[in-house]
Amino acid sequence: MSSIQATRLRKGMLIKLGDGLFRLLDFNHLTPGNKRGFVQSRMLNIRSGTLADHKFRSEDTVERAIIDEREMQYLYADGDSHHFMDTASFEQTHMSSDVLGNATRYLIPDTLIRVQFYGDEPVGIDLPQTVELRVGDTPPSIKGATASAQIKPATLETGLVVQVPPFINVGDTIRVNTETGEYQSRV
Repeated sequence: MSSIQATRLRKGMLIKLGDGLFRLLDFNHLTPGNKRGFVQSRMLNIRSGTLADHKFRSEDTVERAIIDEREMQYLYADGDSHHFMDTASFEQTHMSSDVLGNATRYLIPDTLIRVQFYGDEPVGIDLPQTVELRVGDTPPSIKGATASAQIKPATLETGLVVQVPPFINVGDTIRVNTETGEYQSRV
């Protein structure tokens, strides 16, 4: 474990607080008037899946959890559980949708993903910058309607809905940014 000052916390960090293991979802450093500064944070308890708000004083130090990353293959989803296989040892592990959060919208079977572990416990995944997903449903484009830049919704194979240009059709494969959830290009 390494300690970090509360003012140096960043979104996505994994910290240990008491007996809990938390991922920082949001934080805000505040210095109200002539009072001491503090960091207001919103965190997800990795083990229980519950949200927690916590206020750190600026001078507080927080234990940062050291994580290990392993390359794993995403296998399938079984209800709320998502299964992964270690590419080196062929051992399987699973994580709940609560732990994975929005990342489940970018997972398709047989994809290689970096899975983060705290000890032997899987605590999250590191998605690539972009993923390629197939368009499952989108309305047809309107011919001749080019008065302004048009976009239309497209439902992808994972259920994610993104706004795409009018030339994208059902069955096309598109590249999507995993950080913003936005269309990048047609593949």
